[in-house]
Amino acid sequence: MTNARFDKSKLPSRHVTEGPARAPHRSYFYAMGITEEEIHQPWVGVATCWNEAAPCNIALNRQAQIVKHGVKKGGGTPREFTTITVTDGIAMGHEGMRSSLASRDAIADTVELTMRGHCYDALVGLAGCDKSLPGMMMAMIRLNVPSVFIYGGSILPGRYMGQDITVQDMFEAVGKVQAGTMSEAELEIMERIACPSSGACGAQYTANTMACVSEAIGLALMNSSGAPAPYESRDQYGEASGVAVMNLIEKNIRARDVVTLKSLQNAARVVACTGGSTNAALHLPAMANEAGIDFDLFDVADIMRDTPYFVDLRPGGKYVAKDLYEVGGVPVVMKELAKTGLLHLDCMTASGRTLGEELDDIRGEADGRVIHTVAAPITRTGGVVGLKGNLAPDGAIVKVAGMTEAEQVFTGPARVFECEEDAFAAVKARDYREGEVIVIRNEGPAGGPGMREMLATTAALSGQGMGKKMALITDGRFSGATRGFCVGHVGPEAAHGGPIALLENGDIITLNALTGELSVNLTDAELAARRAEWKGPRKTAYTSGAVHKFARLVGGARWGAVTHPGARAESHVYMDQ
Repeated sequence: MTNARFDKSKLPSRHVTEGPARAPHRSYFYAMGITEEEIHQPWVGVATCWNEAAPCNIALNRQAQIVKHGVKKGGGTPREFTTITVTDGIAMGHEGMRSSLASRDAIADTVELTMRGHCYDALVGLAGCDKSLPGMMMAMIRLNVPSVFIYGGSILPGRYMGQDITVQDMFEAVGKVQAGTMSEAELEIMERIACPSSGACGAQYTANTMACVSEAIGLALMNSSGAPAPYESRDQYGEASGVAVMNLIEKNIRARDVVTLKSLQNAARVVACTGGSTNAALHLPAMANEAGIDFDLFDVADIMRDTPYFVDLRPGGKYVAKDLYEVGGVPVVMKELAKTGLLHLDCMTASGRTLGEELDDIRGEADGRVIHTVAAPITRTGGVVGLKGNLAPDGAIVKVAGMTEAEQVFTGPARVFECEEDAFAAVKARDYREGEVIVIRNEGPAGGPGMREMLATTAALSGQGMGKKMALITDGRFSGATRGFCVGHVGPEAAHGGPIALLENGDIITLNALTGELSVNLTDAELAARRAEWKGPRKTAYTSGAVHKFARLVGGARWGAVTHPGARAESHVYMDQ
């Protein structure tokens, strides 16, 4: 009964489908209407993050059905399952954001456990919202199974007063209401039209950034991330992905054959040239950890430093994901990037062909509006910059897309807040001075706990017209929608005794994205004296449960805020068990 294309004796599913001892297992399968032929085919997990929490994930259930058609067409037996998501747009600005980063690892863990428990041979993963994309890809790399990733697609922009608007405009509108430059009635009109469809946030925030990464790193089929979620033309990519994973099983091409140091470097290049989210500098090292590859925040930053920024996307630029798709999408971006010699074209992709072979088939060219030519970029260096200095020995990161060179240098006195709520309250009350550097500490992966995003605070500053007159640093994160001189991932974090824990109001802080500096005008001796008086990390209310567990396990942001040793410590290979 075995399909001649596939050697079942070498696939994990043999443990639940083959031989007399597995008759009890097969009885379960017959109970679900699975045929004898289907039982003896390769089994493919089709994992989605479908839920009714937000528009990012609402279309994934339908898309999974198309993927299953493709798996069957390719000679496999698809089995659909779901995992969680925490949607940042809804979790933003309150205690719920502590669950966000931890959800990335929970997604990877639950997909891993489902795959292991049922002995599936391959994985097609569909994800829609920020943390679900890296979480799903981390599971693929961790299991090292033949894998294809599919993004659920972006949301369409709203239209207001003749302009495209996104959820970012809603966060900034809150600041305008607080500043008295917008009425609550106008805010209520905007909130009804800003998000008119299914799909993830439509600009180059974290979801679309990681969707671009999925293509650049090779886990997704070329151009599969581009079409907005409501477009039923996405179906062709779903079916093709199901067929593709069967091809990967046949050729024994696994996730770690695709995700290599070279492909991680390619992914960082694409983040840089599109002005992507700083969160990529957290997720790429975490993905690298699953493959046992050394690739930390500084490696990401080094690549971004010498990559031209030439794709004009919000929040730093003008356009949204739909606009990028309409001019050729990520393949045209990579084709343009390849002209500089900055891409590794010999990397394997989910199609079973190399990146170079895939790009040879791309006929589109830069349109000069959304995708500028690499020869005439928007800026000479990438949209994301790494910083280091006596305030951040383990690094920090800032998104500079859309900022002039003059705006990328800032010096001012520290205004220290012990948590995001305190900072937001001060901003809301305008209890700050122009030219200050707002410091929000105790918001790191362990100390927050959960490494919350500070979008509410930064958006309020922008809404008050102060986005370019202030700087902000934190050991927490920023949303992909954040604008202005906002530095995140400062490491070591305050809870781990990093220098950010030792700052006091009035300390003069220098931020320089041109030279990569983040420093405070304190000598080593002064920092040492303050450290001797430091009373230790702030206590949190999270003394049990998932967030507590995450805080106990999580490492530094420089290495991706990971919760386990990754492939470096691996002694058990799932696919070869």
